Amino acid sequence: MLASTVTTLQDNSAHGEDNLLTKDLGNGDFLDVVMDGVTGHGGEQASTELAEALNGTEPANSDEIQTVLEEMNADFYSVGAGRFLLTTVSAVLGRGNQLQIVTAGDSPIFLINKDGHQKISGHAGGFMHVGVARAIGASEQLGQTHRVEVQPSPGDRLVLATDGITDNMSIDELAEVVRNAATPEAAAESIESTIHMRLQDGYVPETLGVRFRYDDRTCIIRFFE
Repeated sequence: MLASTVTTLQDNSAHGEDNLLTKDLGNGDFLDVVMDGVTGHGGEQASTELAEALNGTEPANSDEIQTVLEEMNADFYSVGAGRFLLTTVSAVLGRGNQLQIVTAGDSPIFLINKDGHQKISGHAGGFMHVGVARAIGASEQLGQTHRVEVQPSPGDRLVLATDGITDNMSIDELAEVVRNAATPEAAAESIESTIHMRLQDGYVPETLGVRFRYDDRTCIIRFFE
């Protein structure tokens, strides 16, 4: 895997239900995961338990991540019957020269470079009930996950985010901030500054719905060298 640097951004002051994991697997390999627990449906417990389960593994491939998700889905459903213990998950496994991506729910993943940006998975902006329907714990059998492989190039920048970020910044805004930043930390600071300003003002651009959406916000930003 290409050498990379990574930072995280998290503010759980709204509901306390987001979670994240970034794990060094050696030789430049890594596992990055964001989870957005569903508000009012045991989201904090679900996202925490899923993060702990994934942290206890060193997956060789996306199939092994899928297995963990299926096991946790069964556990959550046996307790919550699809109404309690619900969380989205977006995971990126960097192994060899590939990014192996597995997502359930609507937390988006972006690949950004000097030429543009690509939403690899998930949904960004606005409310999306299908994201909840596909969340871990929502059904007896885990719904269809989105799985894809991408080969990063030097200079590419990876972003995993929950909707507390993407409901309050457009994809274009987010991509521009990350593209222009010298480091992942600088990108995170700019994102947090923009969202804090909009929280203070109480509104966002009209394309995002005008009114600020107060939610937990979590982001993992990784720059490939």
